[in-house]
Amino acid sequence: MAERFDTIILGGTVVSSERSIQADVGIRDGKIVEVDDLSQCNAEKVLDAAGLHVLPGVIDTQVHFREPGLEQKEDIESGSRAAVMGGVTSFFEMPNTNPLTITPEALQDKLDRAEGRAWSNYSFFVGGTEDNADQLAKYEQLPGTPGIKIFMGSSTGSLLAETDDIVRAILSHGEQPCPVHSEDEARLRERKSLISDDPHPREHPFLRDPEAARLCTERLIRLSEETGRPVHVLHISTKDELPMLREAKEKGLSVTCEVTPQHMTLNADLYESLGTKLQMNPPIRSEEHRKAIFEAMQEGLFDVIGSDHAPHTLEEKDQPYPKSPSGMPGVQTLLPVMLNWVNQGALSLEKLVDLTAEAPANLYEVKGKGHIAAGYDADVVLVDLGRKWTVTEEWLQSKCGWSPYEGWELTGAPAHVLVNGVHTVKGMKLQGAAAGRAVEFEWKR
Repeated sequence: MAERFDTIILGGTVVSSERSIQADVGIRDGKIVEVDDLSQCNAEKVLDAAGLHVLPGVIDTQVHFREPGLEQKEDIESGSRAAVMGGVTSFFEMPNTNPLTITPEALQDKLDRAEGRAWSNYSFFVGGTEDNADQLAKYEQLPGTPGIKIFMGSSTGSLLAETDDIVRAILSHGEQPCPVHSEDEARLRERKSLISDDPHPREHPFLRDPEAARLCTERLIRLSEETGRPVHVLHISTKDELPMLREAKEKGLSVTCEVTPQHMTLNADLYESLGTKLQMNPPIRSEEHRKAIFEAMQEGLFDVIGSDHAPHTLEEKDQPYPKSPSGMPGVQTLLPVMLNWVNQGALSLEKLVDLTAEAPANLYEVKGKGHIAAGYDADVVLVDLGRKWTVTEEWLQSKCGWSPYEGWELTGAPAHVLVNGVHTVKGMKLQGAAAGRAVEFEWKR
């Protein structure tokens, strides 16, 4: 008698970082149990994947879902709904909420809030501060966290780790990779006085200039080498940082780095049309920086792609610069924007799977995710590479209600999404109920 599955994904092209093969995927009890020719097997549900590519769900390792304290912008339910619609089946959320996620109690509160409400699998970073530095080796071991996040620039209160002494103290307590927002806070403060009498968002990349990023990343690499602590430099925005990141890797230092779709796709010319919607930290910069960053991605410098999803309401964004807050939504458009680049021949689908699923899982030692293979969780995205479509307000799920890509025509779309074997997106439309679970990590003891 033929083996029976809960679901068979039939007739698709299964993609890994190494190859793409024609194969079926058998799912039982939320797990992938077989990748083979399953055409003669039985299942409660058969999902026709003919003409589609079967990818491991995206692991977005940098999102801001704003709950608790800033729910007018986003909450865990709406942010994770946007995530799953875009093919993101797991997210790592940042600690700059209100209250800050800097204690075990605050972490547990977020985990409790996510249970039963999160459409994607979830985990939450703990923020490293001067006050909790000596506890961080314990905190990084807590269930439901991928580790410790450091803000060297662009934060407030105790989350801002501005000096080398504070960063050194944080790095000296723990072993896991520390993701870092790398902008030199002292330089940012100094340059505030350079704002014009009639400020415009186009000034943002001038005030938060490339040197602020370069200086901070240089400091961070030195501190990582000094302490022996792995660091993961987030949202690289300048061509100036690329040589030092290459050199650090060539020296064998424990330095990895992230790039966002927006820093590879958008440039400073768009400040004229998008205004404060383009405002984020670190900034969207000139075409020269964008091109260099994109080429570095093609050459293999970056380890992961993250969205830095950081939504604000239109009312908040409509404030005149610089009163307007920095940040833009991006979790729902991460995969579609990158699929558009795949269709333009700028990168392979195999490379995209590495940057969005396999490498994030490896970097943070995620348990059971990042691959379409037997024994892994059934977090699966079926993409239609040939689908031409337009990003519309109706498709967007984020509570903020807008996207810098609204109105863009893209080729390539996440047509179906399964989270832990539950078919939550069908034909680019949401269905069913939230099926996310807390992400587990192999290194936890």
